[in-house]
This record gives sequence, C-alpha cells and structure tokens, in this order.
Amino acid sequence: MLRQVILAASRSNTMRRVVENAPVSKQVVHRFVPGASLEDAVQATTELVTSGRAVTIDYLGEDTLDAAQATATSDAYVALLTRLGDAGLTRDGRAEVSVKLSAVGQAFDEAMALDHATRICKAAADVGTTVTLDMEDHTTTDSTLDILGKLRQDFPSTGAVLQAYLHRTEADCRELSGEGSRIRLCKGAYSEPAEVAFQGKDDVDASYLRCLKVLMEGQGYPMVASHDPQMVAAAQAYAAEAGRANSDYEIQMLYGIRDAEQSRLISEGVQVRTYIPFGHDWYGYFMRRLAERPANLRFFLRSLVSRN
Repeated sequence: MLRQVILAASRSNTMRRVVENAPVSKQVVHRFVPGASLEDAVQATTELVTSGRAVTIDYLGEDTLDAAQATATSDAYVALLTRLGDAGLTRDGRAEVSVKLSAVGQAFDEAMALDHATRICKAAADVGTTVTLDMEDHTTTDSTLDILGKLRQDFPSTGAVLQAYLHRTEADCRELSGEGSRIRLCKGAYSEPAEVAFQGKDDVDASYLRCLKVLMEGQGYPMVASHDPQMVAAAQAYAAEAGRANSDYEIQMLYGIRDAEQSRLISEGVQVRTYIPFGHDWYGYFMRRLAERPANLRFFLRSLVSRN
C-alpha cells in the first residue's frame, strides 16, 4: 500500500513542487543522483570505473511531449558519449548509456524516437560502447521492443530491460535470450494493474527467478539488476549451473545503493555495473527509488527530521 502511495505521489505535480522545493531534498537526492551536469556524470563514472565497476548512465527525463525537448535529450546523450570517449571511459564498454524512449518522443512520434535512438546508438558505437533501452510502464513495452528490433539491425549489441513483475516477461525472456542479446532483468518500478502484473512480493520474486533461469540458460548476456541478496545469490548459482564464467553475465545496482556489496562482489571477481542517473529532472526517478525499498524512504524521512 505504501509503495502505491509513493508511486501516486510521483505523478502529482503538487507533491513534485513540495519535494523539489524542500531545502533538504537536494542533499538527500545527491545520495542517488550525483549531480545535474555532464561533468558530474563523468566524474562519478571515473570514480566508479577506477574502483573496478562498469557503469550505465541515464540522462534523467521521461514522458516528453515536445519535439524540441526530445532533440535536446538526444543532444545531451551524444555530448555525454563524446565526453566519455574522450576520457577513455568507454573502452571495452566500461561506460555505456541507458535511454528511456519516452524521453526522445516515443509518446507522440515513434518514428522520431527511433531516429533519436539511432543517433544515440551511432554515437555510442563511434566511441566503442553500447546503449540499453530502459523499460517504462507496460503500455510502452510492445513499442520499445519493436524499436529494439529495428535498432539491432544496425547495432546488434543494443540492450533492453525486461520487468519481472509483468505476466508476459517470462515469454519475452525466452524470445530475447538468443546469442548476443543483452537483457537487463529488473523487478519493475511502476504502478501496474493486476491484469498485467503480479502484485505480491512473493509472486514477483518467483517470476524474477523463473526469468533469470531462462536468461542464464539462454545464449545471450544477462544483466541482473537487483539489490536483493536472494536474487544475486540465485544469479550466481544459475550462472554456475549453466556453465557461465563471471565474464558471461553481470550484476547491476543503482548508484548510492549497497555500495559495500558492489565492492564485495567485485572482490570476488563478479562483474558489477552501476546505474548512474544525472540531470535536473530527478523527481520521478527519486520517488521510484523511495517506493522500491522501505530503507530508502526511512533514510529520506530521517534526513527531513534531522534537518528540521
């Protein structure tokens, strides 16, 4: 119930104004978002790559309904990739980018979104790295996978996200587990109806494990996005059962969450990729992080109390 309340708040303009204008908010958000500028993103990337981690970077913004804004987002990704390449951070795909298609026009012009995504993929290929398409609410899944198929014709390493809480995802995992396919599996962070998504934690967890096993037994490259120790342990066990080396999959975690665990996994030879968001439009991302883990909400509320 609390999760649903927080997700509803993430769509409230009134709540957005309250949170964005609270003096403490930006200080707390900095735990999850290293900054708003390209240089903030590059600095965070440099620090994480130096620590042995790979990264994927998200320029925050979604639900764009303006062509100029979509173009500005595309421009920002191209500038970011150029800067990462110049800094030597994209070598061997250590730094890649994650793109929400709704940020480049998907909601009102799929052809435009494909054009912008193609441009971003080309910029990534030019500096020796890749792009992963983030997944959003269930109404965009078919469109996103259709655009993925088109992008892979010229950029076969383009990755995609699948969300375990959707009923359809196990079938999608089977379809997309072929050779060379890069799939990030997450539990899902949007409020979805029971007709399309599992509602209970146990059901979501069971779906995640089924999907994870499908990906590990497939021919693609699984990217296991989870902070749940049970899921991380299952990923390692399923990988071993499938005969995968540590280089044949990776664990992904968010910037600012379970940093010590990320370091521990690296020390054991596991590949870890940290998801770094940056930009001014942090509200929706931040609220979904609060909804995902009660510990995040407690951290935020403690910060509010201590400041007041």
